[in-house]
Amino acid sequence: MVKVNIKREFNCDIEKLWNIITDNTKYSWRSDLSKIEMTDDTHFIEYAKNNYPTYFVVSSKVDLKEYRFDFENTRIKGKWVGIFKRLDNGNILLDFTEEIETDNYMMKLLAKFYLKNQQKRYMDDLKKELNK
Repeated sequence: MVKVNIKREFNCDIEKLWNIITDNTKYSWRSDLSKIEMTDDTHFIEYAKNNYPTYFVVSSKVDLKEYRFDFENTRIKGKWVGIFKRLDNGNILLDFTEEIETDNYMMKLLAKFYLKNQQKRYMDDLKKELNK
């Protein structure tokens, strides 16, 4: 199993941050996706720019505090946990952890690097969206 974590502080309203991250019907700010299809309140499919699908199931959604889901595609399966924490300085700390499993030898070799790049891109995209 490969596990990666990223933490980043944002100086913004926690409700706005929460809504951007958890509203899967509004995804145009994500530079890595072509679309998201909602199948119901807890199931959705993300399509990468090359239209490669990944299937998600929300496992926990605690308003303004925690967002968790399981995901799977033909190469990997895993879990993602997002923790939202108000800091004493007024900022919001996002703490995202992703764990994946894969049977693909090449993916095992590249997984940590790939996930770290994905997390960085996500946070950079999020920062741009918040600055609009």
